[in-house]
Amino acid sequence: MTTTGVTTPPLYQLQGVERRYLKGAAQVVALRDVDLEISQGEFVSIEGPSGSGKSTLLQLVGALDTPSGGTVRFDNQDLSRARDRALTDIRRTRIGFIFQQFNLIPTLSAADNVAIAVDPRVSKTKRRARALELLASVGLDQRAHHLPSRMSGGEQQRVAIARALANHPEVIVADEPTGNLDTKSAADVMALLVGLRAKTGVTVIVATHDEEVAKHASRRIRIRDGAVVSDTATQE
Repeated sequence: MTTTGVTTPPLYQLQGVERRYLKGAAQVVALRDVDLEISQGEFVSIEGPSGSGKSTLLQLVGALDTPSGGTVRFDNQDLSRARDRALTDIRRTRIGFIFQQFNLIPTLSAADNVAIAVDPRVSKTKRRARALELLASVGLDQRAHHLPSRMSGGEQQRVAIARALANHPEVIVADEPTGNLDTKSAADVMALLVGLRAKTGVTVIVATHDEEVAKHASRRIRIRDGAVVSDTATQE
């Protein structure tokens, strides 16, 4: 990316990334020799069958894990060598997460599930106000006081999206975000993510095997057996 003659480095730079782990006595290679760059504001889908390595790749770009080999750089910071405290700070303040299973706390209301994700250094009153603001932004202002058990799957995922936005992240990392949703709810969730990217410029990185999800991406990366097999920009 170039602005007024100054070249801006990609938000993410992955070079020669490998991720290996032991499964019993056997060594499993989840990722092998991955080279990728992702720029600020892209909507990237990571696609592949189960076991292809797409969730492992999301864990690396989400600072949830570190590679066995190679480097993962985020905003020119080497996550491969970062201390746990630095990784925790990045996850809390710069990256929002959305999961297939929603991961809401069942005993907390929608508002409390969002408020608990807001930076604890912010006052309780402001955390609550931020939660209500975000729930309104995803169309759930009337459901703020409901427990997850009283909400549909689509509504729960919208709460999860609001929670992911709690600290104004630069990146949203979503792992199969529509995997547990019906067709209409899935379409609503994707429309929300597309709208957020258009409105705020947030980078969206989604792992999916669903064509209806992937078609929203500005760039489609396919992985098989831990290796990138294609990387294609799409018409938006």
